[in-house]
Amino acid sequence: MRLGVNVDHIATLREARRTDEPDPVVAAALAELAGADQITCHLRSDRRHVKERDLEILRRTVRTRLNVEMAATEEMVKMAAAIKPACVTLVPERREEITTEGGLDVILNQNHLRRIVTALRESHLVVSVFVDPDFDQLKAVSKIDATLIEINTGKYADARTDELRSLELTKVENAARAGRKLGLLVAAGHGLTYQNVAPIAAISEIEELNIGHSIVARAALVGMDRAVREMKALLLQPAPRSRG
Repeated sequence: MRLGVNVDHIATLREARRTDEPDPVVAAALAELAGADQITCHLRSDRRHVKERDLEILRRTVRTRLNVEMAATEEMVKMAAAIKPACVTLVPERREEITTEGGLDVILNQNHLRRIVTALRESHLVVSVFVDPDFDQLKAVSKIDATLIEINTGKYADARTDELRSLELTKVENAARAGRKLGLLVAAGHGLTYQNVAPIAAISEIEELNIGHSIVARAALVGMDRAVREMKALLLQPAPRSRG
């Protein structure tokens, strides 16, 4: 199980004062030293947190893997082709949202996404698609030539009852198995915390989790090194899901 640490909210804190600290590049280095297997960041069209400067320096300094989340636009295709991260994850994006609110509708946008994925792959980039745990969406992803899926765990994370949480966990499990059967590599993320990550980490088909806000929030209190090490420990020893 690989841990991708999303450093977006380090940049969010920096932009709250329009200053130069804290630096997401430094945060990424500390996360790697603490055991992160990947650094993830989202270059939004409005540049609300991560900037081109951050992305360019991260590309030169990240020693594990750099995963860049971006909208499926021509602007971002050109940016990715220039930066050449280890992976590009296509995500939906709306200016008015606080954070990504759901998976891409691959069925509705299949032709457009196929063109974007083709362009990215022509630049020799690995392409992932952020998608809800829905089998029809997964089938659509398999038709646009992406390599990975990242399953949206947002509804699982937001569930407020054990019954609903179990239902959403089952959806993620089924989606992970379906993704593997379709020949896709499987990652997951969104809303995962130290309290809810273990059942997701126990799903054997999932190879990677991308976690940002919870790690950054913990790091604000105890430091990035401890925050990453604590999360990594949870992934290495996931609690088995109760079937009772």
